[in-house]
Amino acid sequence: MKRRSVILGGTALVALGACSSSKFKRYDGPEITYVVVNKADRRMYLLHHDQVLEDYDIRLGFAPVGHKEIEGDGRTPEGHYMIDRRNPNSAFHLSLGIDYPRQHDWAKAKEMGKPPGGDIFIHGQKDPFKRDKGDWTWGCIAVTNKEIEDVYAMVRDGTPILINA
Repeated sequence: MKRRSVILGGTALVALGACSSSKFKRYDGPEITYVVVNKADRRMYLLHHDQVLEDYDIRLGFAPVGHKEIEGDGRTPEGHYMIDRRNPNSAFHLSLGIDYPRQHDWAKAKEMGKPPGGDIFIHGQKDPFKRDKGDWTWGCIAVTNKEIEDVYAMVRDGTPILINA
């Protein structure tokens, strides 16, 4: 009887493990060749060449108007950048890094005598049970945790991103 309980218990654990949801999804669709963010519309688009495959509502930095110039200004950068890294252990569920600051960003901040800031990401939510209202990041682009799971699976390092005002 004890052996049977152990076998049935082990089988139940394996079955439950198979049902659990992982934050790491697989994507086998068309390659995402470009990410476009329209800050004014609070929308992000994942494109395969000129075809929009997915689009998302987004949240931005807490002071979203204008290009990010210095650390702590609460702005989201504007311009052409690249997805350059990923963080599977992000405090915001998952995140994809944007290669801000670039040389022109450093130069502008230096003119002002300030650091340009950094660590700009596309990421999920800090608290998945709280509905985010308004722009709340320090300059990042935020989507829901479910959405970042899809974006994380679809977008590869080296993908260009255009962030429009």
